Order: sequence, then C-alpha cells, then structure tokens
Amino acid sequence: MRIRYFEATDTLFIEFRDAPVAETRDLDENTLLDVDANGNICAITIEHASQRAEIPKFSYEQVAAPELTVNPSDATVATSWPKDDNPPANRTGMVSSA
Repeated sequence: MRIRYFEATDTLFIEFRDAPVAETRDLDENTLLDVDANGNICAITIEHASQRAEIPKFSYEQVAAPELTVNPSDATVATSWPKDDNPPANRTGMVSSA
C-alpha cells in the first residue's frame, strides 16, 4: 500500500495494490476508484484533497488482530481485542457461526 499527496495539484492518491487497472469509476466529480479485472480495488484518487480530507492530520496505525475463541457447544465465536485497542465501531465482538 502506498499513499502519495501531490501538493502542486492537491491530489491524494492511495494505491492498495500494484495491479493493472481495468476500469476507473467516478464516485463523484472529485473521487476516482480504480479496479482490476476482478473488481478488486487498486487505488483511490481524491482531487481537492486538502479541502476534503484532513491531510495535515494524516496518521497510520496497524492494529493487531483480535484473538478468536470458538465455543463448540453453541457455535459462537468470541473476539478478544488487545488491551489498548478497541474494535471497530460497527463490530459487536460476538459473531454467530452459520
């Protein structure tokens, strides 16, 4: 993954994978999404980035994966996050197995 900010054009380019781009989709007039032949995201381009994103406040953090515990009696999976990390806001911590 590579993130580049081009100050001269105020463009933010986030490359997720170095793969041939099969299609570029306009998400809005200032946001482009590049996908490969399988529909996987290759990159996102954001124009007028300093107005649309907090470029000076950019930071990167890699969060450790939670430990998973499977309860065979009721087929549930419990997650246990590292002490200083919180799960993403849309996660409940319990996932039923299907």
